[in-house]
Amino acid sequence: MKLQLNGAPLNSDAATLQDLLEQQDLANAKVATAVNGTFVPAGLRKSHVLNDGDSVEILAPMQGG
Repeated sequence: MKLQLNGAPLNSDAATLQDLLEQQDLANAKVATAVNGTFVPAGLRKSHVLNDGDSVEILAPMQGG
């Protein structure tokens, strides 16, 4: 299926958001996720089904000030 990952096109067979994180080697990373502009908490990633054309954002926390 075709997705947008952080604004870049991506072909993936990931069924869920957690599957996509695993494919991107981010399964254990402390990141924030959103699909189509809606925040998806870590506890819901395994059950959040991805659909063709979804836009996924994966953001790592930043430090500084």
